[in-house]
Amino acid sequence: MNSSNPPIKIAIADDHPLVITGLRHVLENCTDMEITGAYTSMAQALAGIAHHQPHILLLDIQLGDAMGDELAEKIKQEYPQVKILVLTNFDNVFYVRNMLKKGADGYVLKTADESILITAIKTVCAGELYLEPMLKDKLLHDNLQIKNAYAQPPVVTRLEKEILQLVAADMTSQEIANKLFLSKRTIDNYRLSLLMKLGVKNAAGLVKKAIQLGLIS
Repeated sequence: MNSSNPPIKIAIADDHPLVITGLRHVLENCTDMEITGAYTSMAQALAGIAHHQPHILLLDIQLGDAMGDELAEKIKQEYPQVKILVLTNFDNVFYVRNMLKKGADGYVLKTADESILITAIKTVCAGELYLEPMLKDKLLHDNLQIKNAYAQPPVVTRLEKEILQLVAADMTSQEIANKLFLSKRTIDNYRLSLLMKLGVKNAAGLVKKAIQLGLIS
């Protein structure tokens, strides 16, 4: 950004005064950035953003009176033009996904170098998504784990296969129980477990999926 452009107006929402002081120190040294306000609660942040209309909000996940995802959702509803860059200590993939779902435009850890924070601010203000490299790797690894988990065929025991075969023969739970010398409740539990394992909703789906997977003929 050259000097002819107006400065990026930045608001901060964090319930730790020392963090706010540190961010002020970093950002006030950037001639192309201007801090419009710093807030420790959702109520303060909403009032301040309504008044100052910053370009970007640096948002922690925990505030004094609310969680960051709640504030992010409200801001995106009321001020969709405001970009949200999450700045937090939480590096769990769950938090990253949740904040992005709530409308966050970027996610950076408080352990990041100053240069990463500055790059993230400028990237988000330009309308692009920014994720700290380490978090990108975590998300990719998590996505692969989920994909692999779904790709693996479910483990079905010999008894479960036998029950599947009898369900395919259109036998009721009571009839299957009588044939296998088990209680109807036990068979019902097996059927429920099989529905969950194969990811289907009813007996027809169970039989179709079992045939597709080669569990029954």
